[in-house]
Amino acid sequence: MRLGKRDLYNAIAVLAIIAILVYVIVRTTLFLFAEYELTEKFFAILLIFGEFFVLLHSLGYALNIFKIFVKQKQAGEEEPIKKELKEEPTVAILVAARDEPKEVLEDTFIAINAVNYKNKEVFFLDDSSEGKYRKEADELADQLNLRLFRRQARHGAKAGIVNDCLKNLTQKYIVIFDADQNPLPEFLNTLIPMMENDERLAFIQTPQFYSNIDQSRVARGAGFQQSVFYEYICEGKSLTDAMFCCGTNIVFRREALTQVGGLDESTVTEDFATSVKLHSRGWRSLYYNHVCAFGMGPENLNGYFKQQFRWAAGTIAILKKLIWQFLTRPFSLRPVQWWEYFLSSSYYLIGLAFFILMICPVIYLFFNIPSFFARPEIYFLSFMPYIVLSMSIFYMVLGTRNYKMKDLFLGQLLAASTFVVYIRGALSALLGIKTTFGITEKVKGRSLPYIRLWPQMGMIFLNFTAFVWGVNRFIYERDLAVLVNGFWALYHFLLLSGVFYFNEEDISKGKCKKLLPGVSLEYRIVEEPGAIAGLSKETWTNCISTSLPKQFKLGTRILCKLRLPGKDTVIFEGITVWSAEKRSRRGFEANIGVATIAEEDKDKLKGFMHK
Repeated sequence: MRLGKRDLYNAIAVLAIIAILVYVIVRTTLFLFAEYELTEKFFAILLIFGEFFVLLHSLGYALNIFKIFVKQKQAGEEEPIKKELKEEPTVAILVAARDEPKEVLEDTFIAINAVNYKNKEVFFLDDSSEGKYRKEADELADQLNLRLFRRQARHGAKAGIVNDCLKNLTQKYIVIFDADQNPLPEFLNTLIPMMENDERLAFIQTPQFYSNIDQSRVARGAGFQQSVFYEYICEGKSLTDAMFCCGTNIVFRREALTQVGGLDESTVTEDFATSVKLHSRGWRSLYYNHVCAFGMGPENLNGYFKQQFRWAAGTIAILKKLIWQFLTRPFSLRPVQWWEYFLSSSYYLIGLAFFILMICPVIYLFFNIPSFFARPEIYFLSFMPYIVLSMSIFYMVLGTRNYKMKDLFLGQLLAASTFVVYIRGALSALLGIKTTFGITEKVKGRSLPYIRLWPQMGMIFLNFTAFVWGVNRFIYERDLAVLVNGFWALYHFLLLSGVFYFNEEDISKGKCKKLLPGVSLEYRIVEEPGAIAGLSKETWTNCISTSLPKQFKLGTRILCKLRLPGKDTVIFEGITVWSAEKRSRRGFEANIGVATIAEEDKDKLKGFMHK
């Protein structure tokens, strides 16, 4: 990046910080001098909490940008120092899996075996409970020369099995990958020299990069959410030695991990909790912002919500521990580390803050609470600089790393639809309700029943009706405060409507095409094998999207006959490459790939489908 641009972004970051502080002062002053009644004061305090929470995290982001650009200006964009290796230190690579599909694990272990590092040993930590997956694990271990490890008693989920295996290891470094992460060949040759250069370095974290962002809307939104975190946020934390472990694509020093008793088993976010322990013992951490491994993100809302609930519940549970540690051992971390850890551990309260920011305009429009509203010119003079500068620095600095605004907005849209999941996760942690660890499913095309999305549906309805009522109020009252709150109600309505976009994947997208109206489908099952995973409509040159009276297993061979009045009959042998789990009014939606068809029927088949 040219020096002029860096200085410009740094200046915008500073202005954003100033604008945030000015808005905080204005809002606080207006609240203190407003003549609120008791009920109004309650909602005003809630609104202040929601706004200040967002402002606090915006401030943290802007400060990270400022730190990074100052560092780059002083030292340039230099790489971490790598110590030339005279001999390769021993490395144990651990992959923990529970009931994971064989094809996912096979890709992972093939990639790990291809890592260009001789002095490594690969451990498959199989925690499966079903006989099918245990048998597949045995076959995979024999096939790919893996050290298979199983434990006698289950405890602590992933952290527990890693700790049990750790007791038997003597290697200097421990590498942990999730079951779907595929490292690049130079992963260890890149990171081990950095570990060797600093004896107090406990771990190096590398980013998670989703390789399936083109496979579904949810995966794409989740992938760009990850990108926001793994760019400037992680870089800023690393500069102040406050980068925490993210559970995969990481190299640990075994000595450091052993000193703190292994991975923390008291929470489902064992990585975050373990990082606090390591930093409290004086160990250092480093973030290396280069993609060193590829993985898979959740491909439907159900999988994404499960992932986000686990992360929310785990980090808020750690927030409680951090508060206690701060009160009892305030010098166990440096002030800047406390700042970063409190920001990270409190992030998932964003669901509660977003709910408050959504509900307050609705309450104002319906009930005129609170009755006092700042003069519009004061509101805009303090609010507009903050929002414009904050959004500018967010999109501009990520734009320098080739992220497009529409993709970043997609991530924000997905997060908005997840507010209720964040609230559930936060409340579960705050109330001490135990949550269990579960793998994030990565299956495309499974939409959630809308009854399970009733909180989002309810807020969509409330915001829309509040907006309509606000328009009516403004026509008769000409009150600018009504106009401002009406704008926010409309904004939140549009934002939450994104849940339809993410939940209704287009199953006919790609090479599958829908049949024309009036086309009748007759079929006969040729062969119905056991379930075959991994089939995709994307792999078929000809594929039709239709509805069947029952759900067929993937791989089922079907002899199909298509009829349309005024057109010839077409017969072909197809194979089921996708099938919905839930029945609709028309039956089970399915995609049938054309496996065998007479040469003269190929062109005729096109006349039976939408172009």
